[in-house]
Amino acid sequence: MDILHLVDRLEEIVKESTQVPFSGLRMVDERLVWPLLDQMRISVPEEVRRAERTIREKERMMAQTQEEAERIIALARSEAAQITAEHIIVQNARQEGQAVLQQAEQDAEDIRIGADEYAFEVLCGLEQELKRALTVIENGIRTIQIEREKHENRPASADDADAP
Repeated sequence: MDILHLVDRLEEIVKESTQVPFSGLRMVDERLVWPLLDQMRISVPEEVRRAERTIREKERMMAQTQEEAERIIALARSEAAQITAEHIIVQNARQEGQAVLQQAEQDAEDIRIGADEYAFEVLCGLEQELKRALTVIENGIRTIQIEREKHENRPASADDADAP
């Protein structure tokens, strides 16, 4: 039985009891009060047990909530640390990539310069060879022209007359 209901019944018994004239006292019928008090003694422990169960349930829920909150905080911290680490890794990778790219561009420029120098040297050497070859050709042409001129300016000989 609900303790509040029993308290209400006790209050009714007191209100319905006879008041002693010229005092604040009331005369209460014991036969009505004792069974009610017994019921209260029985009900109070049950109410206390319900309250204790409610308190335990509340404490259990608070502990679960606290554990869940701590788990969420730990997870958030872990994710934040992971994101931070990934960010640092990405930053480092970008920096290393930029350094590799700059080095590759410098190497490419060095190769271009080296190739240009090599091509220049080869072309200069080829030019010298061609100039020598041209000189040899020009000398050869001059020699042939001189020989032709000599041959054309020479008087006809007896050997030439025999020729058909």
